[in-house]
Amino acid sequence: MAILENIRKRTTILILIIGMALFAFVISGIFTSNDLGGGGKIGSTVAEINGDELSIDKFRQKIEAASRRFGPTSSSMQLVNTVWDQEVRNTILGQQFADLGIDIEQDQIINFIKSNPAYSQSPQFLNESGVFDEIKFREFIADLKVNSPSQYQLWLQDEEAIIQSAKEQTYFNLIRSGVGATLKEGELEYKLANDKVDINYVRVPYASIADSTITISKKEIENYISEHKENYKQEKSRDIQFVYFEEKPSLEDEGAINTQITALLDDTVEYNSGTDTNDTIAGFRSTDDLTAFLDRNSDVKFDTIYKAKKDLPTKFADTLIALKVGEMYGPYRDDDAFKVSKMVGKRPNGSVKASHILITYQGAERANPEVTRTQEEAEKRAKELLKDAQKDDAVFAELARDNSDGPSAPRGGDLGYFQEGVMTDKFNDFAFGNPVGTIDLVETDFGYHIVKIDDKQDLVQIATLVREIEPSDETINTLFTEATKFEMATTSSEKSFVDLAKESELTVRPVNKIKAMDENLPGLSAQRKIVQWAFNEETEAGDIKRFNINNGYAVVQLTAKYSEGLMSVEDASATVLPILRKERKATQIISANTGKSKDALATDNNLTSATASALTVKSPIIPGAGREPLVVGSAFALDLDQTSGLIKGESGVFMITVTKKEEAPELDNYSTYANTLQSSSAAKVTTAVYDALKKNAEIEDNRDTYY
Repeated sequence: MAILENIRKRTTILILIIGMALFAFVISGIFTSNDLGGGGKIGSTVAEINGDELSIDKFRQKIEAASRRFGPTSSSMQLVNTVWDQEVRNTILGQQFADLGIDIEQDQIINFIKSNPAYSQSPQFLNESGVFDEIKFREFIADLKVNSPSQYQLWLQDEEAIIQSAKEQTYFNLIRSGVGATLKEGELEYKLANDKVDINYVRVPYASIADSTITISKKEIENYISEHKENYKQEKSRDIQFVYFEEKPSLEDEGAINTQITALLDDTVEYNSGTDTNDTIAGFRSTDDLTAFLDRNSDVKFDTIYKAKKDLPTKFADTLIALKVGEMYGPYRDDDAFKVSKMVGKRPNGSVKASHILITYQGAERANPEVTRTQEEAEKRAKELLKDAQKDDAVFAELARDNSDGPSAPRGGDLGYFQEGVMTDKFNDFAFGNPVGTIDLVETDFGYHIVKIDDKQDLVQIATLVREIEPSDETINTLFTEATKFEMATTSSEKSFVDLAKESELTVRPVNKIKAMDENLPGLSAQRKIVQWAFNEETEAGDIKRFNINNGYAVVQLTAKYSEGLMSVEDASATVLPILRKERKATQIISANTGKSKDALATDNNLTSATASALTVKSPIIPGAGREPLVVGSAFALDLDQTSGLIKGESGVFMITVTKKEEAPELDNYSTYANTLQSSSAAKVTTAVYDALKKNAEIEDNRDTYY
């Protein structure tokens, strides 16, 4: 009873609580991430990121949503990789948000939405004063949930992105607030860029010792890799080589298609068993119904549109435009087709290029509301501009840019080419009824136009009989036989893949360091199934398989498998050998020249000294030697006229003498440099912080199991 009495006393509070809960239910998931895709393990995991699992079911939902968003322009693997990158980012940053207790309140999300023009400037969310109305926005989302579930699901995805963006903004702003630069740091930045030094130097280049004289052992390479593990990590990857059997027409196929199209030009006689008579079938040359003829016999239908010379195939435009009505040209080859073209009709001067200056007035059709001039004022102004435009020294484009009320003003009034019937009647009649160069005044419902006729082109209507050049069934069957024979030979012969290809005069193409989620292979384009085969645990180095691909077949051999971890000596040697050789050369040069003066160093090595002026720490480029930060830094550490010892540089061993030192003049305040330094550091926060988090994250990637 006591409990019931307490409930009665708190009736008002309960009503408020229940009402708020119902409101939250109606709007949810607005301003909450509880409905953003569910939690827990739904099925198998496509990834585990720092212990957090990403289910394949949720991942596929994201890909489906991305597919709707990006449309057919993205391949399936592009979608997979895009969603993967976003999910990894969201998870890693989400873990940071949770650790730091970063959350987003309703007012923060509303402020974020208000800053997004897609919402804040949408008329349906604006009040009478043209200001974003939060209540209207909430009502819209509630209506979506009840009346348009599919649109509501899209909103939930947008909401998730909004919440994520708002959290990221808060997180990175917190980090940026800790990024600063003192005046002392600003002063240092100024000096590094403006203190200068001149040097005289002798350089013994590493290239003076031949690579062939330097022997580097496998053990030395192995030791170097062990000492620099971070630089020699590798992902799981594969090497393949393949022979491509391209499905393309043979010379015989081309000849047959040329013969076929030629046979369609003239009339033919065919026996009609129904009437027991010989019927004459009209050819392309004599047919009265081009549309029906091309529908039956051409790979491209009759295009009835009249075209200018510029719209015809460039290689044949001069020949085609010169045809008389009824004349034909061909057969001719254009790209991967044989064609015969027939002139059907001509329209001399059928396309006009014109420019205009539009002077509109209040009340004219589509007039800008800001235009306040009367019709009489517009006519007077137009006549004044007409006189200016008709002067010998007038530049019409400039007059249009400065005076026209039309949208073509920024283009100097240029309207481009247009055919008859496109413009309003009076404008059309003027343009097609006057010669090129005419400038005059035309009045339309839009206002007063000062029109200049810039050019005219003839238009032609051409019917083209097209037969695409495609491989015949015989060619396709022969190609399949050749690919199969090569595959059988490579899997049964003791000869190598490359040797067998040479014997058959086939080209072997290698593709190295393929990653597990790659899709495009050079020379074969998108071939995901080949990549999946190469990464299949059961596929061993040396295995060979034939794949049916677009336009042919590929016989592929897996040549190498690379495990995740440190590179092997063989794989790393291409980059390690030059480094170790340079180290060895530097040691030899220093050993042979220790204790010598700069002059003796030059004489004994058949070198001459050189000079470099105005060197700075910020730009340590020595003319003729390249980037040498250690050498330039050493110069700043020396006194005037002091000579260094031997310095191991990037391109050789140096000995330098400082001939001039120039300190930058002191400034009253270094705040500008400090602010620039701070801004530069702050701008790098988003990328640098995420890259560091990702580098240190433990990510188990199982995408290749599913895709």
